[in-house]
Amino acid sequence: MRILVIEDEPKTGAYLKKGLEESGYAVDVATDGAEGLILAREEAYDVIVLDVMLPAMDGWSVLKVLRTTHTTPVLFLTARDDVNDRVKGLELGADDYLVKPFAFVELLARVRTLARRGPPRETDVMSLGDLEIDVTRRRVRRGTARIDLTPREFSLLQLLVRRQGEVLTRTQIASYVWDMNFDSDTNVVEVAIRRLRAKVDDDYPVKLIHTVRGVGYVAEIKESA
Repeated sequence: MRILVIEDEPKTGAYLKKGLEESGYAVDVATDGAEGLILAREEAYDVIVLDVMLPAMDGWSVLKVLRTTHTTPVLFLTARDDVNDRVKGLELGADDYLVKPFAFVELLARVRTLARRGPPRETDVMSLGDLEIDVTRRRVRRGTARIDLTPREFSLLQLLVRRQGEVLTRTQIASYVWDMNFDSDTNVVEVAIRRLRAKVDDDYPVKLIHTVRGVGYVAEIKESA
């Protein structure tokens, strides 16, 4: 599951990122409202932890704009235990709120509750041609053959198939699968794609994972010329 933390205090942001990652989540951190809104609208998150007082764009404004297009569960963080702040946040579409300072265990419990409450971003089973991915059971089949993948390979294949037909850059793939900024001097994405192809494509006449030279990779069935 993926969490977006929008928090301008570096220590608080780092504390939340560390704690949530240790609890099994992939975490992105934005340090101002404008950056957070871009991430919230462009990426798929299970929960957004949103501070009220932010530079560039405050939490109220971020939530107001976000709710025009997204229903992602939002946990508001506020420094004031003011009923007016709580009411305003709920009226704008917040799902829960937490007053600073807070105990991390309480924040984690609220995040888990919101993650369960949120609508699923994808179906339990995804497919592309004769490839089938059972997301819940984390099983992959191509035709009648079962394909065993590592957790990273599964995440990579899931990403490609979920966004099939869309060319994904190496930066996008590295950010989602490895939760890291892409370094042009590393070939981690290329190596992972090569290993995934060996399991998913090499033994089959119809190839599903394609390279778009100079851009990235796409999962799709290409029509024969």
